[in-house]
Amino acid sequence: MSTEKQAWSPEEFEAQLRAKEKYYHIRHPYHVLMAEGKLNKEQIQGWVANRFYYQIKIPVKDANILANCPDRDTRRQWIQRVHDHDGWGEDDGGIEAWTRLGIAVGIPREQLWSLENVLPGVRFAVDAYVNFARHAPWEEGACSSLTEMFAPTIHKQRLAGWPDQYPWIEAEGLAYFRKRVTQASRDVEHGLAITLAHFKTRKQQERALEILQFKLDILWSMLDSMWLAYIDNKPPYFNVSE
Repeated sequence: MSTEKQAWSPEEFEAQLRAKEKYYHIRHPYHVLMAEGKLNKEQIQGWVANRFYYQIKIPVKDANILANCPDRDTRRQWIQRVHDHDGWGEDDGGIEAWTRLGIAVGIPREQLWSLENVLPGVRFAVDAYVNFARHAPWEEGACSSLTEMFAPTIHKQRLAGWPDQYPWIEAEGLAYFRKRVTQASRDVEHGLAITLAHFKTRKQQERALEILQFKLDILWSMLDSMWLAYIDNKPPYFNVSE
């Protein structure tokens, strides 16, 4: 007698995926303070500088998914994500938009691109994500992108709050968040369609939830490193004398 659990319907499976929102990093104490306007300039700069490492690795992650994907139609659609961040034609792309955010919060372009302020914990977390996309089946890589289901809320939160809470940040630096509200919604539609179509059995569906949790863990761990460095004032090797 088979004891295999019955697969969720597509609607229930999607609901299970969306229920993971409770673990999204919008609830991390670092983001809570940010949303309340309680971070100082150094703490904002620390977040922007470290998140930049994530930003520059997004198209690398997506290029790995493309390399693993044998389906031409999927590649034709997925490659838009690379263009969104690297830029294409007259569009400078999200990485350049984030660079302008860095300048807007007081980080010179050269300093931001040097990556000298990237914390080891952030580097390890982001690199783990890229390595996952490189070695996992492309459908699993696509599934890992579904944290974008929760992203528009966080972008809208910054757009609504930052002008009043952090008036010292140049307004043009917020362009990245404005653009990602629509881009993320478009990407979710594609990523969700792939996930619902591929993960059919209950075992596969539970695997999809594990993958999404892995991505949520990465985003949360990045903020753990920033909290230790910029809130608790305990950056790497803080207790090691010269």
